[in-house]
Amino acid sequence: MTSNALSSLEICAGGGGQALGLEQAGFDHAGLVEIEQSFCDTLNLNRPEWRVFGKDLREFVQHDAEAFKGIDLVAAGLPCPPFSIAGKQLGHRDERNLFPAALDLVDVTRPRAVMIENVRGILGAVFEDYRQQLKARFEKLGYHAEWHLMNASDFGVPQLRPRVVIAALRKDIAHHFSWPTGTGHNPQTVGEALYDLIRQRGWKGARAWKRRADDIAPTIVGGSLKHGGPDLGPTRAKRAWATLGVDGMGIADEPPARDFVGMPRLTVPMVARLQGFPDDWQFSGRKTTAYRQVGNAFPPPVARAVAERIRHCLSMRRSVPVVTLAG
Repeated sequence: MTSNALSSLEICAGGGGQALGLEQAGFDHAGLVEIEQSFCDTLNLNRPEWRVFGKDLREFVQHDAEAFKGIDLVAAGLPCPPFSIAGKQLGHRDERNLFPAALDLVDVTRPRAVMIENVRGILGAVFEDYRQQLKARFEKLGYHAEWHLMNASDFGVPQLRPRVVIAALRKDIAHHFSWPTGTGHNPQTVGEALYDLIRQRGWKGARAWKRRADDIAPTIVGGSLKHGGPDLGPTRAKRAWATLGVDGMGIADEPPARDFVGMPRLTVPMVARLQGFPDDWQFSGRKTTAYRQVGNAFPPPVARAVAERIRHCLSMRRSVPVVTLAG
């Protein structure tokens, strides 16, 4: 860890979207926790120096968390199905809800800041009481917590992807924090973002396709471990993709051939670029597994923007000079 770096512990790390954003913002990962082995393989493949714990979060809290006491930041992309409008919205009654375990981790490690990403559905009226319960527990632990709805397209990601971010900072430093507001510029269209990739095999229709794909992408969804294959989402999403000239029924192994006719399917690298991943980030596993990692990720540019504000807040506190009174 570099001398001026801030330390982070990330849970439910997935395929590395949030981890990349934190790294870009100047955080050094002391540990990453992820239960799915193929996702752990991706993290190890791209950053072999990272310390990855391939285990259930609850087990990690019980057996490993104490070693991270005093970490600067605990970050998480907690499972979305308990709060997603696409599901049953069981919230705290859903066995996949990991908010209690995440708060237990905060209790053990007592970081200076917490950053949690989830779906927009958690802001629904049905979860008002649960949000207040979470806020009350943060308060009891000594943190001021805020919820903020962010759109990935505001941060240069060519995709309509609203996500809720919870930032909880220790009460003595919370007043230094402010939310990022975006780049102030429109993101690329799908056609602009993917033109070089879609024409890699010399597809003659690439230029016309670029003109048709003249808007940002709809929300990319990756499916769950038990449900959802390598396609671009439910029927409504597939219709939106079709208006951009994209066949959303599946994911392709390679770009369209020179004489391909029709609407092309996207490849995993194409979807990863639309999610804000750098082109050199590799995903472990077969196509379905790799696509799930991309589709469920927190776009790195959005994670970076929030993490930079948190870093600024924490660094301001560190930079306060110590005044010694003359005796």
